[in-house]
Amino acid sequence: MRYARWAAVAAVMVAMAVVVGCGSSDSGGGSGAKVKAPEGPKALTKLGAGEGQVNLIAWAGYVEDGSTDPKVDWVTPFEKQTGCKVNVKIGNTSDEMVTLMRTGQYDGVSASGDATLRLIAGGDVAPVNTDLIPNYEDVFDGLKNKPWNTVDGKPYGIPHGRGANLLMWRTDKVKPAPDSWGAVFDPSSPYKGKVTAYDNPIYIADAALYLKSTQPDLNITNPYELDDKQFSAAVDLLKKQRGIIGEYWSDYTKEQAAFTSGDSELGTTWQVIANLLTADKVPVKVMLPKEGATGWSDTWMISSKAKHPNCMYMWMNHIISPKANAQVAEWFGEAPANAKSCGQTADPNHCKIFHADDENYFSKVSYWTTPTKDCGDDRGAVCKDYSEWVQAWTEIKG
Repeated sequence: MRYARWAAVAAVMVAMAVVVGCGSSDSGGGSGAKVKAPEGPKALTKLGAGEGQVNLIAWAGYVEDGSTDPKVDWVTPFEKQTGCKVNVKIGNTSDEMVTLMRTGQYDGVSASGDATLRLIAGGDVAPVNTDLIPNYEDVFDGLKNKPWNTVDGKPYGIPHGRGANLLMWRTDKVKPAPDSWGAVFDPSSPYKGKVTAYDNPIYIADAALYLKSTQPDLNITNPYELDDKQFSAAVDLLKKQRGIIGEYWSDYTKEQAAFTSGDSELGTTWQVIANLLTADKVPVKVMLPKEGATGWSDTWMISSKAKHPNCMYMWMNHIISPKANAQVAEWFGEAPANAKSCGQTADPNHCKIFHADDENYFSKVSYWTTPTKDCGDDRGAVCKDYSEWVQAWTEIKG
């Protein structure tokens, strides 16, 4: 599960490399801004023998060896097949992952879109030679060559999986059923004190996405590319929302417990949390609101200082193999990256539940990406970068 926790502000104020160029927003809502990848890091040209181990940074639930649950293990088969022992450090937030990768002690990371551009711009990761990863061919096209995992036509990682940030409510408490994010932004909400929101600066994009639909005069085209006026409007909306928030969540277990107890009745969530609540017979439903939603697309990236590059390439190929990718997608609660994984899931409806092959559904999802000063259009470098999002989030929460 994605144990994303709030990190110290200092950890996220890492300076990004200069961003240049203009690009167009893709249909998935990713940033159109391009980073200038530094000279130096090169892709592996030939796969050699494994070095005996691989050191990973990953979201909890992405690298399971049976120690959490004996039935959940896609690491042991990899180790037996390749001779590469897997060592994993759990990254609790994207910001922590960036900091850890910059130590040079790790071979790779499962980075979300709000970390990938920082890693690319900082020269911390190298391009990936997809010809050395046979299973890449079967990755959904909707996950390839995206602004958060590709720069100047070069892929900087292997797509792992994706999901949307959904609206969830207690069906026995919230009536009528909501169909808009307005339900969590209404300052006069009848559910004051029972509303919950994701505790992270990237949540500012959720407010911007809502304003994109409800205040078209702001001319928001991408919720991660906000100039001063657009950003101020999103921040103001979140400050007003603060008055109806009962609690923010960053650990999935915290939100699960709050909806179970009734402390929370309405708010943003992940599909996996809804599934767990439903399994526990808590009356909840989720939906993708009419304004669309933010979401994530995670990417396995190789360090530019990798000491075990061959094992890392072998790991990237393994984790998106049909069986392993199906296993991790079910355990974690997301849509797999490999199209063939849909025939390997224990639950034959898994891919349907998570909309794995529904590109129309994901066209409504604005994937997390790193906010940069470059707006990605003719406005130039006047947008708010991630450090400013962090500062604003601290002010929002008070």
